[in-house]
Amino acid sequence: MYSGWKIKLPFFVVNFKAYIYGREALKFSKAAEGISNKYDVPVIVIPQVVDIGRIAQETELSVFAPYIDPVRIGRGTGSVLPEAVKEAGAAGAMLNHAERKLSLSEIREAVRRADEVGLASMVCADRPEDLAAIADLNPNIIGPEPPALIGTGKSVARMNKKIITDSVEIVKKINPKIIVAAGAGNVTGEDTAEIIRLGAEGTGATSGILKAEDPVKVLEEMVSAIKQAWIQKHG
Repeated sequence: MYSGWKIKLPFFVVNFKAYIYGREALKFSKAAEGISNKYDVPVIVIPQVVDIGRIAQETELSVFAPYIDPVRIGRGTGSVLPEAVKEAGAAGAMLNHAERKLSLSEIREAVRRADEVGLASMVCADRPEDLAAIADLNPNIIGPEPPALIGTGKSVARMNKKIITDSVEIVKKINPKIIVAAGAGNVTGEDTAEIIRLGAEGTGATSGILKAEDPVKVLEEMVSAIKQAWIQKHG
């Protein structure tokens, strides 16, 4: 766990995947920054690797890489070097997304390298039985995400509340400092608010925002909703 990284709770994550890139990704990020400031809710964006530098330079958002390889300086053509991601301006890296799965040993090495270079680590977990093993690796954030719900418009908050409550309990029992940010299938503010009410400290969305007719409007609805849910739950 990179001890130098701190974030205000709750926070919201937008993983751009391959939906937007370049100028469009920067434009959306600047809009996200305005929403983040308006509601005092941090927004983490996860763009294409090549867009990290520009977004980090032109906004104050926390920018995470969508992936890093646990390689060291030297050989490694085509790999994503943690030091390069850090120098580009990234604050952290996402690992083990359902679309980019890693073995437990690969996660361990990647988290270790992230810690070494000063990157926060966000590790996705698509199975409840993996949570304890991932928590033992001490990433900064664990993101429970049932893969069957990703991109479906059927929020985990509506389809399987127990996954969220169980995930929070499992992770916090092992290390209460690890942040739990649950997601999958979120399309409305109520979806994201319910995840916070169920005990998560962050949440997010991708297609529910980026495929919407007005992505910025949907992002604002979701960020506003988690802010209110957090106040109601924690005061």
